[in-house]
Amino acid sequence: MYSELPDMNNAYWTELQKRLHIKLDPEWIPSGDFNTKMDLILASGHIPDIVAYPSQQLSPSMESAIRNNMFWDLTPFLGDLSEFPNIKNNTPPNALKGLSVEGKIYALPRSRSRIDLSLNIRKDWLDQLNLPVPATLEEYRQALKRIVEADPSGAGTMGLIGHGVIINDGDGVFEAAFGAFDPAYDRDGGMIWHQLTDAYTDMVDWFRQLYKDGILAKDFPTMKISQAQEAVSAGRAASYVRGTRYLYDFETAARKVQPSAQFIALPPLKGPRGYAVELSSGVNGGFYISKKVPEAKVRSILQYLEASASKEITEYAYNGVENVHYKVVQGQKIPTELARKEINTTSLGVTVLAYTRWGKVDNPAAPKAYNEAKHREVADYESFGTVNPFTGLYSNAWSEVWPQYAEEWKSVLTKAIIGTISMDEYRAYVSRLNGMPEFKKAYQELARAYEYMK
Repeated sequence: MYSELPDMNNAYWTELQKRLHIKLDPEWIPSGDFNTKMDLILASGHIPDIVAYPSQQLSPSMESAIRNNMFWDLTPFLGDLSEFPNIKNNTPPNALKGLSVEGKIYALPRSRSRIDLSLNIRKDWLDQLNLPVPATLEEYRQALKRIVEADPSGAGTMGLIGHGVIINDGDGVFEAAFGAFDPAYDRDGGMIWHQLTDAYTDMVDWFRQLYKDGILAKDFPTMKISQAQEAVSAGRAASYVRGTRYLYDFETAARKVQPSAQFIALPPLKGPRGYAVELSSGVNGGFYISKKVPEAKVRSILQYLEASASKEITEYAYNGVENVHYKVVQGQKIPTELARKEINTTSLGVTVLAYTRWGKVDNPAAPKAYNEAKHREVADYESFGTVNPFTGLYSNAWSEVWPQYAEEWKSVLTKAIIGTISMDEYRAYVSRLNGMPEFKKAYQELARAYEYMK
C-alpha cells in the first residue's frame, strides 16, 4: 500500500473485479512496513493464497520460504507458455528468468516501466538563483550548495532530502553515476556485492562531502519515509529521489505554500564512471502462490494473473472507466477528480500488467501536457541508465552471511558519512568483510548466478 487504504467497493475496484471475474480479499500493508509484516507472516505459516512481493530482491526470510517449499514451483504449470500468451508476449524480456530460483519459476511478474526513479530538483529555485539545470554530478552538488546557502524556503532549506542510510532506495541513482553497478570481482573471480565495491566507497566519500557542506539533510539516518515526503511537499527540500510519477503530487502539495514551486526530473547527470540513472529491470517483484493452495485453484489463479497481463486490463488499470475516471476531450483522456482518489500506485498492485514505457512516469491525476513534459525530461534514461546487476540474484551463502553484518555495515557507513570515522577506517572495514571466507564463498555463488541471468 502506497497511499490510503483502498475502498474495494469503489468504482475502480468494482469494475476491475468484474472484468477479471474475481472477488479479491486483499490484506493491504503500508510499503514501509512490508518486510516486517512479511517476516511475521512467513514465521506464522499463515500465508495468503497470493503474495504480491514488491521487489525482485527477496529478503532472507522470503528466499528461505521459497527454498523450503512454502510456495508453488510454477514451472510445470507454465510449460512453454502456449496457454499464457499475455505472460509470454506482454511482459518484460527475461521477466520469468528474473523470478527464478535455481532454474525454477516461482512467481509471475509485476510488470513496470524500466524508467522509474528520477533525481529531481526544484527548477523554480534554480531560476531564482540564476542557476542552469545541472548536467553533471558536480554541477548538481554546486547547485544544491547554493540553494542551501540562499535558503529560499525561509525555513532551513534542505538540499538532498533522504531517510534511512543515504536516501531510501534512491542511492542507486548515485551508484550508477559512480560505477557501482558495473560488476566487480575479487581475485578469485567472486562477484563483490555492489555496496562493498570500491566504486560504492567512492560514492560514500562524496556523500560525506555533501553532509559536510550541509547539503545532505542532517537527520537523514533516522528520517522516515513520511518525514522525507512531508519535507518535500512542504517546500523545504530542493531534491529527492523518487518515482517520476510522484513529482506531480509533490509539486501540487508544495504549491499550496509556495505557488511557484516546480519540480523537474534532471537529465542523466554525468558522474565519475557513469550517469545518475538507475533503470528498473521492468519487473517490480512478483506474485507468489502459497503451497497451501490446492492445485486446481493454482490453475485458476494463474488464469487470473494471465488475464491481468492483457493490454486491455493494463489500459484500464492506468485510466479506469471512461466518463467515470476520465473524459475524452479533443482526443485526450482527461482524468476526473475521482481518478485522483482511486487510481494510484496502490491500485496497480494486484495485476501483472503489460509492459508500458511510461507506466512509472505518468501520474493519472496529472494533465496530459504535464505527463508529456515528464516524458521529454526522462526520455534519455533508457540510453544512459544502468540496472543493478544483483537484481534477482540468489545465493544461499549470501542470504546467510549478509543479515549478520548488514546493520553493522549501515552503522559504519553512517559514521563515515557524518564524519565520526575516517574514510580510511571505512575502507578498512569493507576490506575486512570482503576478505572473510563466508563472504568470498557467497561471492562465488553470486558470480555463478549472474552468469545464469545474463
